[in-house]
Amino acid sequence: MKFGVIIFPGSNCDQDSYNAAIASTGQQAAFLWHESHNLENCDAIIVPGGFAYGDYLRTGAIAKFAPIMDQLQKFAGSGGLVIGICNGFQILCEAGLLPGALMRNAGLKYICKFVDLRVENADTPFTNACKPGDVLRIPIGHMDGNYYCDVATLYALKRQNQIVFRYATPDGQITADANPNGSLDNIAGICNEGRNVLGMMPHPDRCSEALLGSADGAKIFKSMVNALVTTAR
Repeated sequence: MKFGVIIFPGSNCDQDSYNAAIASTGQQAAFLWHESHNLENCDAIIVPGGFAYGDYLRTGAIAKFAPIMDQLQKFAGSGGLVIGICNGFQILCEAGLLPGALMRNAGLKYICKFVDLRVENADTPFTNACKPGDVLRIPIGHMDGNYYCDVATLYALKRQNQIVFRYATPDGQITADANPNGSLDNIAGICNEGRNVLGMMPHPDRCSEALLGSADGAKIFKSMVNALVTTAR
C-alpha cells in the first residue's frame, strides 16, 4: 500500500510523517503538493502538522481551500482513510470532515512535551493494533490544540463512540491535571461517523521508533495497514 502526505506551504511535519509511515509499516509513501488535483492512487492520506499557509486568519482556514482538498473530500467520502495530525486535525475540522474546532490553548502558551493518551475506541482503522484503555505516550507541539464543540456535538461524539483518544495520566485516569491544553472532556482525537477520518493533536509521526523516546505512534500507522489489508481480502 501507499501513504500520501500532503504538503502545504508552511507544513513542517511532512517529512516526519513520510518517514514514520515507511519506518512503521515497511510500506511506500509519496508527497502530494497542495496545488495538485491527483492523489496518485494512494491508499491512505496523511494531513501533517505545521503551519499551513502560515496559520493566517486562523489555523486551517486557508488550507481548506487548497485544490487538493477537493480530491481529499471525495476520497474521504468514498471511505478512504485520512488522518490529520496537529495542524492536519485543525484543517480537517475547518474543511468539515470532522466536527468541532481547535482553539488557543488554555493559558495561551505553546506546549511541546510528551503526554499520555488513553485509547477510548480500538474499533477503528487507526487503533485496531491497540486495546481499549491502552495508554500511549505521544508528544504534542501546538498553540491551538484546545478542542471544542457544542453540547449536542459532544453528546453525538460520545453516543457514536467517535472519541478515539483522551488525555490521561500514565495509569489511564482522565483528570484535569492530565489535560495539557484545556480540551473539552480531555479530547485528544476524534473520528468521523464512518470511522475512516481521524484527527488527533498529538504527533504519532514523532514517536514511531524507540530512538525517539517512544514507539507508540507506530501503532497508528500499523493499524491503518491492518485495516487496508483486511478490506482488500
